[in-house]
Amino acid sequence: MSTGRKSEAVFRFSRPGATPHVWLLPLLWTCAFGMWGLARQNSVWRDEAATWQVAQRSTAEIWHMLGNVDVVHGLYYLLMHVLFECFGPSTTTLRMPSVLATAVAAVCVAVIGRRLGGAWAGLAGGMTLGLLPAVQFYLQEGRPYALVAAGAGISTLLLVTAIQRRVPARHWVAYGIAVLLMGLLNWLSLMILTAHLATLLWSRVGRAVLVRWAVAAGCATIGVLPLIVFSSGQSAQVSWIPPLTWHMLIGPGVLLAIGGACALPDRARAGRLSAAAVGLPLLGLPQLGLVALSLVEPLFLDRYVLYSMLGLALLIGAAVGAAVRAAAPRFPAASGWILPVVLAVAVSALLPQSLAKRSPGSRVDDVLAVASDVRHLKRTGNAVLFVPAARRDTESVSPDAFAGLRDIALMESPERSGTLKGVETAPDRIRAAMLAERRILLVTDVPRVARPVTAARDRVKTQVLREYFTPVADEQIRGRRVTVYERRAPRR
Repeated sequence: MSTGRKSEAVFRFSRPGATPHVWLLPLLWTCAFGMWGLARQNSVWRDEAATWQVAQRSTAEIWHMLGNVDVVHGLYYLLMHVLFECFGPSTTTLRMPSVLATAVAAVCVAVIGRRLGGAWAGLAGGMTLGLLPAVQFYLQEGRPYALVAAGAGISTLLLVTAIQRRVPARHWVAYGIAVLLMGLLNWLSLMILTAHLATLLWSRVGRAVLVRWAVAAGCATIGVLPLIVFSSGQSAQVSWIPPLTWHMLIGPGVLLAIGGACALPDRARAGRLSAAAVGLPLLGLPQLGLVALSLVEPLFLDRYVLYSMLGLALLIGAAVGAAVRAAAPRFPAASGWILPVVLAVAVSALLPQSLAKRSPGSRVDDVLAVASDVRHLKRTGNAVLFVPAARRDTESVSPDAFAGLRDIALMESPERSGTLKGVETAPDRIRAAMLAERRILLVTDVPRVARPVTAARDRVKTQVLREYFTPVADEQIRGRRVTVYERRAPRR
């Protein structure tokens, strides 16, 4: 092929709409990335353990629990309950929804990028999303954050379509439903509406489009409002989140700097819809909104705005697309290799981190590993204690490992009490029950991740074990610890 024809071929591939199936490669790429090391050596950490144990409860038990705790994740728990019923409990069932949801988000980024910057931009953006470190972490996570990202991708694609051409009313209904589902999965995701409003204003859309967007966004917000009000009564669940500090802002600052640098080749001129006009607000405004909320109540966790990474992927894709267009006239053959080279360099540079995120050590603990230790340390009839009570999640996820053990502190099971950790009896009763035992297994955290013991019940447990029992076996693995105590002979 002559130089002129090569240049023309690259140009055709760079035009918006030139390749209608540019989304296929990002879809397959992201799914392959998600399936790689999906089981994480058969490990499940504490956040995923909450999903696991709730998904195995009946629908009535889940509704009972949501009245007391975790209502903010209610829709996600019901979805996972259906999947566990259909496919059985396993790490694949637990994490596969996140893999597929991230693939959907990557497809949306690819389609948006193709429309706004050409096929190379769409292809690069779609394949970038799954490579981003934050996305790689939640790509294989049995929690709802990847599903929220999929909703963000769908709603943003619907918005871009509405800006580019006249759409029927049902299009705005679909947009409202997408935002509503995002909000029901995590109501903090409603901050995406600020990004969408910024894109609409920057693109100088007509009054009719603004009104229709406002109606759809308002209906979605009203639909989520009961969840916001009800979940405020369960705010103690996030009381462990530390107050906002300056070093927490380093990550968002770096991301915004990268996004701004990627947007330079595609300046978002007022009145024109571009990748920068969509990507910069999507990347920046949810991050800044969460920072603002955290000044009132500590809420700053990157997973709450994971969907903002779609904006970063879109901007990176636009920068790659601009590089291809700039190189095509002078270096037509070489320009087609820009994206493969960029991906090869990125994959190589991120390989150590990618491997680390697919190892059990990437999470703070592993509830399945310590259950294996309980199996070979227990003796039928022994007692078991948990410090703190939330470590009972090991028993909830692996009940067979605790068969034959007596949970002497438990008064009401997690299922019956409608909680995640159950209800324990009074401290004096726990003390009396412990003193009647000869051998007790204690499941707790390793010192590296353990928090100070503050609950009265937990103080009684540790005090009685220290004064009347002797440790005879101790196993520590992946953030969890099981110690076997035997009663000391009374002093003469």
